[in-house]
This record gives sequence, structure tokens and C-alpha cells, in this order.
Amino acid sequence: MTKKGLPEGAYGLKPGQKYVPFVPSNKVMPEFTALSIVIGIILSIVFGAANAYLGLKVGMTVSASIPAAVISMAIIRVILRRKSILENNMVQTIASAGESLAAGAIFTIPALFLWGETPDALTMGLITFIGGTLGVLFMIPIRRYLIVKEHGVLPYPEGAACAEVLVAGEEGGTGAGLIFAGGLIGLVYKFLGDGMKLFPTEIEWQIPKFKGAAVGADVLPALLGVGFIIGPKISAYMLAGAILGWLGFIPMITLFGEANPTLIFPSPNTIVELGYWGIWSRYIRYIGAGAVATGGIISLVKALPTIISSFRDALKGFGVKSEGAVERTDKDINVMWIIAGVVVLVVLIAVLPQIPVGILGAILIAIFGFFFVTVSSRIVGLVGSSSNPVSGMTIATLLITTIIMKAVGYSGTEGMVSALLVGAVICTAAAIAGDTSQDLKTGYLVGASPYRQQLGEIIGVAAAAVVIGFIMIMLNNAYTFGSAELGAPQATLMKLVIEGIMNGNLPWDLVFMGAASAVVFELLGVSSLPVAIGLYLPIHLSTPIMVGGLIRGLVDRTSKNEEEVKDKVETGILFSSGLIAGEGLMGVIMAGLTAASINIFKFENSPLGQVGALIVFLAVAASLVYVVYRKKQRSSSKNISA
Repeated sequence: MTKKGLPEGAYGLKPGQKYVPFVPSNKVMPEFTALSIVIGIILSIVFGAANAYLGLKVGMTVSASIPAAVISMAIIRVILRRKSILENNMVQTIASAGESLAAGAIFTIPALFLWGETPDALTMGLITFIGGTLGVLFMIPIRRYLIVKEHGVLPYPEGAACAEVLVAGEEGGTGAGLIFAGGLIGLVYKFLGDGMKLFPTEIEWQIPKFKGAAVGADVLPALLGVGFIIGPKISAYMLAGAILGWLGFIPMITLFGEANPTLIFPSPNTIVELGYWGIWSRYIRYIGAGAVATGGIISLVKALPTIISSFRDALKGFGVKSEGAVERTDKDINVMWIIAGVVVLVVLIAVLPQIPVGILGAILIAIFGFFFVTVSSRIVGLVGSSSNPVSGMTIATLLITTIIMKAVGYSGTEGMVSALLVGAVICTAAAIAGDTSQDLKTGYLVGASPYRQQLGEIIGVAAAAVVIGFIMIMLNNAYTFGSAELGAPQATLMKLVIEGIMNGNLPWDLVFMGAASAVVFELLGVSSLPVAIGLYLPIHLSTPIMVGGLIRGLVDRTSKNEEEVKDKVETGILFSSGLIAGEGLMGVIMAGLTAASINIFKFENSPLGQVGALIVFLAVAASLVYVVYRKKQRSSSKNISA
């Protein structure tokens, strides 16, 4: 055994060397069991719901693979005393599909609500199920090339990290207590703050003698956890964009607005009447949208060499066949089933009334779906899922699709909806394909059966698709998409892109200002997309994320060596994942209570006030620091946590 308990060759093979996984192909152990399927489905729904809430609030989701694997080990290995790493791997495979499907849904579908459409749960379920299943099916034929032939070339960082966690758990320890502790804190915090109104979860102060300038924070555990997971660099980029907007653009617009009290498009009110929130809503969001769209396109253009080579190299996978008899660890779903499945899904897209895109839309989905699934599957192998430009792919799809549809006669709301639904299917397919690739890499390292994992991915997609529509409807009824509570930033951006092309009624001057800002960031050597997201979102989201990023930065600077850094970071990520999941689940639960007209006791005036809210939030931040720095640290070659 070598690094992290994985077999020799897990991180690269010598010429002619064959990789032997943790569980060899000739060894049979429980894998695709009723227990693993049931637990996987439950976690798929749980993490899908939590990530739906998180993504609608801040425009990003977090991977569910490692938290799901850890929870699975706690249930299967610790409670039920069953020792099967392949069962645990199946659970995380099914569960992670729910998180990825939620990403595809929340980045696009809320735009339908913003247009006044009322999609039902069946419609949203069909859109995401078809997109997710296409993502799995399109990826299968290139698995043998990307995962097996390119082993040692494509690192698949999340997949390899999850394999390490599974192997470490097999050798002793799970770390599930960290997730449950963080989950309990996040759940209770959300209930006391946004449920009972014991303290406000949004605080802000206007800066004296600086007209139009304000700072604030949504003091929520999930944002703290997000900051720790994404780290100090990306957190700082986001905060930089927020500072530019709230301490730069808004005061500037306020100053000029006071000198010129006339109406300025697109606001129906004068700038003096708007205040800083009104200026953000009527002007800054368009500047931010231009910056995000440009940043997404720039990230796509920068990735073009990788995209082209990825597509070209991945296509080689269609000609790669297994050598000799097919072993358990090298068996995929039969290609005839894959072809039949793709054909059926494309036909359904063309004929289903719930997906009114017609034959043209179905053809565009087949073409873009195949291309971006192939690209996504290889890009995540190079740079990881967090750097996968799914938003850029979706924006590019929407730009081309909307132009084509407008050219052939689509117009108005009908045309915009059709273009959006094409983007929704593609977005879901690309997100699921990236997740499938990482999961299959994990399976390759630990010795799973690929065809069983592929079935597990489809089961996870189906389970999450069944409930995602109901979750979206509940969240919209309780909080309203586009509101301060659930801004649905990515979907709002997709809406603006489509409207701008179809109707030509966008305030293009503001959009171009944002585009110019993104170009400036790139010229300064700064990745424009996270800065643009910070500009697009209220500063209230970036400040608590920065707190989590600072804690992560503290870990990086104060740890004695690389192994200690990794140990503390993994501990913090598990606890942070719990904070995110707990708060997200309580958000969904509260939405359900609202939908059922069940009233919770609420304080009329939050007794703790803004200062009290800040103190409570800092206490949660202190708990994260304590968990990361407590003296009893795990041995990273054996356990996941202390």
C-alpha cells in the first residue's frame, strides 16, 4: 500500500503496467445492494434539496461525494457492522447525482418563474431527468479511454480524493460526526434566525458621510462553509467584486443621480428615490450580468484549446475496446442499450408537450449535449469539477440557440422558453457528466463495477428528478425567486441573456460596462468570473464567504507541513459540508411549512438585534476554527477525522 492506502499505481502507471484496484476484479463483495440503493436515494434527495437552496441563494453548489461517502460509512460500517467499500462507493455515486442535477436545475429553470410561467413538478422532473440521463449515457462510451487509458494523465482530483476517503474509512474511522455536528448547528441556526426571528440573518450598516455606500452580511453558516471550501483566493475575488459594486459603482451612481434628478433607463424612479438597494437592483445587476456573462465566455475561450483537445481525445474512446475477456471492473452498460436510450430520450424531447422545443430543439440538444458532455467529462479530469465552466457552456448554448430560434421564427415568451429549455437540458447533462466522470474514477481506484455505477448514476438522477420540481415550487412559494432571500443569480443571468437577444430591450450600456470590467480583471491577471459573481451578487453574500475563506487561509499558513494542511482542510470541509446541508435542509423544511400554512412562533422584533446576530455568527465561525485546530487530529493515512 502506498499513498493514502491506495494500491501501487493509483497515481500513475509505468509503461505496460496494469492497475490493480483496492478491490481486485476477481474479488466479489456486496456492491449494488438494496441497502446501498435506498441510502443513496435518500442522500441524493437530501443533498439535492440542500444544494438547490444554496445554489438559488449564492449561485454555486458544493460536491456531495465525500459527505455522502462519510455518512454511508457511518451507517453501513459503524451502525450495521457491514464492511464493504463498494457499497459505500455505490451510495456516494447515487447521492452525488442529486447534487449535480440540482445544479443543472437551479442555474436555468427559475427563469421560467421569473417570466411568469408556472412549470409543474412533472415538467421540471422530465427536463432534469432527460438532461441527467443523457449526461450519463453520452459519457459511458468514453469511460474506458478517459478513466482507464488516461490513468495517470488525468488526475480527476475530486474522484481521487473520494477514493482516499473510502479507503481510509475501510481501514478505520469515518468522520461522520463532523458532518452531523455541522448539520445540527446549521439546522438549528437557520430555524432560530429565519424561522423564529430570534436574530436577523441579514445585517447592514450605511457608511456615514459616504452617500450610497453600505456594507452588510448575511450571517449564515452555509456561507461560512462555502468560504472555507472554496478557499481564501476565490473568496477574496468575490469580495473584490462586491466592494467594487457597493463601495464604487453605487456611490458613484448616487453622486451623479443627485446632480441629475431625471429618470435614467431602466429604472422607473429617479436615482435619489432608489437608495442603494434600488440602485443595485436597477443598475448594478445589469453591470454584474455583463461581467458574469463575459467572464463565463472568457473562461470558455481560455479553455478552448483544452476543449478542442478534450473532444478530439475523448472521441478516441469510442474506438477503445476492452482487451480480452471483460473483467468485472471493466464492464460498461451494453452499447445497444446506450444507443436505444439516447434515441428514445431525443424523441421524447421532440414530442413531449412539457418540453416545447420541437424537432429543432431536440436536434440542438443532441448536438450540444454530446459535445459539452464529452468536454465536461475530460475537463473535470484535468482541473476538477469546481473549475468546470458549466455556466460558460450554458451561456454559449443559449446564445447560439436563441439566435437560431429567432432566425427560424420563434419569438416572444414562447421563443424564450424554448431556448431556455434547451439550455436547461444541456446544463444538466454537462453537470451530471462531470459528476459521473469523477464517480467512475473513484470506482476505478477502489475496484467498483462500472456498469453498476452507471446504473446507480441513473437511479440517482431519477430520484432527484422526482422531487426537484416539488422543492423548486416550495422554495418559490415561500421565498420567491429573484428576491433578496433567493436571488437565483445564475437563472436571472440566463434570463437576461435570452431576453437581450430575443427582444433587444436590455440596457446594453450597463451590460457593456460589466463586460469591460471583466476584461480589465483579466488584463490584470485576475480570474474575472469569481470577481464578476461578487459584483453581480449583493455584498451581503461575499462578506461571510470571506470569513470562511480567511479561516481556510489561516489553516494554510499556520500548519507545519503539507500533510497537516490536508488533514485540517479535510476536517474543515466535512464540518462545513454539514453546515451547508443543515441550513439548506431547514430552508426547504421551512418552505414546506409555509406551503402547508403551518405557522412557527416568531418574535415580532428580533430581540438580539444586529450586534447579537453578528456575535452568534462569529460563535459559529469559532466552532469551525475549534474543530479544525483541536489537538486530536486524525492520521490521514488511516482515518477521515479524529
